[in-house]
Amino acid sequence: MNLILLERREVDDSGDVSLSDARAAHLTNVLKIAPGHQVRIGMLDGPRGVGTVQSIGDGVVTLRCALETETPSRPRVDLLLAVPRPKVMRRLWAQIAALGVGQIILTNAERVERPYFDTHILAPDTYRPLLIEGLQQARDTRLPSVSIHRQFKVLVEDELDRLFDRGVRLVADPAATQTASTVARESREERLLLAVGPEGGWNAFELGLLEAHGFHLVGMGPRTLRTDTACVALLTLVHAAMTQPSGTGP
Repeated sequence: MNLILLERREVDDSGDVSLSDARAAHLTNVLKIAPGHQVRIGMLDGPRGVGTVQSIGDGVVTLRCALETETPSRPRVDLLLAVPRPKVMRRLWAQIAALGVGQIILTNAERVERPYFDTHILAPDTYRPLLIEGLQQARDTRLPSVSIHRQFKVLVEDELDRLFDRGVRLVADPAATQTASTVARESREERLLLAVGPEGGWNAFELGLLEAHGFHLVGMGPRTLRTDTACVALLTLVHAAMTQPSGTGP
C-alpha cells in the first residue's frame, strides 16, 4: 500500500482512526511503524493527508489524521468494457483503478458468455475492495463508479448519453488506422470514453452501432490482445497522451 485509504465513518470527531484489519497489519509488519511516525493517508472520495501514529497494540493501530483541503480530481477517462471471463475481471478491477478511470461501464456483447453476468466478481462486495486496492497502490482516493448493463443495444442507444453526456468516444479495434494516442492527444482538454470489446472482438453490428453513436475507431497495432492486456495498454496510452504537453511527442 502506498496510501492508507479511510472511510469517513471510521474517523472520529477528533480526527483519530483505529485500524485493526489488513491496513494495520501492513503498517506494523511492512512499514514497521512506531508511535510518532507519519504515513500517507487518504479519505475515500476525499482529500489526501498524513496520519501520525498515536499508538500500537493488540493488532490495533491508532492514527491522528491531518487532511489537505483539496480533493483530487476525478480521472478524465471512463471505460466501457465488454465483460471478460471472471478470472480476468478479478485481475482487472485493481489495475483499472490504479491506472485511473472515473467510471466503469460493463456491458454485454455477442462474444460475451451469458454466465459471466451471474458471477460474484460483479458483486459490489467483491469488486469494491479490489478497486480500493488499486487506489491505494496509485495514491488516489477517487473510487470509480460502476454500472452493469446486460443489453448492449439498450445501453448504447438509450443509456449512454446519460452516463457520458459530453466528450470524446473511442472504441478499440485492431483494424483501426488512427491510434488511440493520437486521438487522445488531440482531445486532451476533453473527457474521454474508451470502449474495449471482448477477446473475440466486437462484431460488425456492435462496431457499427458504436460508430453511429459518436465512437471513433482507434487502435495500437494489428495484434489482437487479451482483454486485460488491451485495457492496461490502452489506458496507459491515453493517459500519457492526455497529459503530454502540447507540441511534444510524435
